[in-house]
Amino acid sequence: MSSVRLYAGSATAELGEKIAHSYGKPLGSVELNRFSDGEISVAFTESIRGEHVFLIQSTCPPADNLMELMLMIDAAKRASAEYVNVVIPYFGYARQDRKDRPRVSIAAKLVANIISAAGASRVITCDLHAGQIQGFFDIPVDHLNGITIFAPYIKQLKITPTFAAPDVGGVSRARMYASYFNADLVICDKHRKRANEVASMQVIGDVEGADVILVDDMIDTAGTICRAADILKEKGAKSVRAICTHAILSGNAINNIANSALEEVAVTDTIPPKGDFEKIKVLSVADMFARAIRKINDQESISTLFI
Repeated sequence: MSSVRLYAGSATAELGEKIAHSYGKPLGSVELNRFSDGEISVAFTESIRGEHVFLIQSTCPPADNLMELMLMIDAAKRASAEYVNVVIPYFGYARQDRKDRPRVSIAAKLVANIISAAGASRVITCDLHAGQIQGFFDIPVDHLNGITIFAPYIKQLKITPTFAAPDVGGVSRARMYASYFNADLVICDKHRKRANEVASMQVIGDVEGADVILVDDMIDTAGTICRAADILKEKGAKSVRAICTHAILSGNAINNIANSALEEVAVTDTIPPKGDFEKIKVLSVADMFARAIRKINDQESISTLFI
């Protein structure tokens, strides 16, 4: 009878250990080597013939993480694994999901094609930048939701929250939280001159005296979130926090957060934390993914994991 084998790539080795511990099974042994020019070599050091393999790897930068995952998938298929399930806590390149100007690539679709072509049987991921990216895959996609992690955190704050979308594109995500908590929703409408640079922003809704929680799927340079927090404070918000699933935290993100009106930013470990910083609280997705893996392997519905 086939059994579950869990393996983690180098990008999410620590999260892989946590998922394996929560699942109750040790991580399997996979050998990752590099040639002197940096070329990656992958080999499983144990038999996985006929097994249900789960490969855990976020495709965050550098691009070597994506290449490493592709090689792991290929090695598992060539080692005769029955199913190669790919656990991608953070799906990189998701922001490039459409042609928003002439002559650009749709990288999210390309990455989906590569994962399928490499031999993946299924993808399990969390909080895609756009939910419709699931349709880029021709294999099953289990799309988990960060609200499962953040709802208990929000409840322990013991506040009456008002949820805010940091931009128009995040309204549906913020509305889901507002609906669950039966709370008010406001929108921060931003205009960009170029990527990662906000030109202007205005608030749609009343935040006077409110405890506001900004909701987003990722926090990169933190420019949008911090600008929104400062404006919400200016509009009379009592406090401003943020919840962002994927902590990319590039450029001056840490300094931006430290110098902003944000009281706290809650993130998850879908991307390895870059350190222990004041104002940043890291919540783990390990239990959620472990439960999803168990249900998928037992041929059970994962709908019970959703709030």
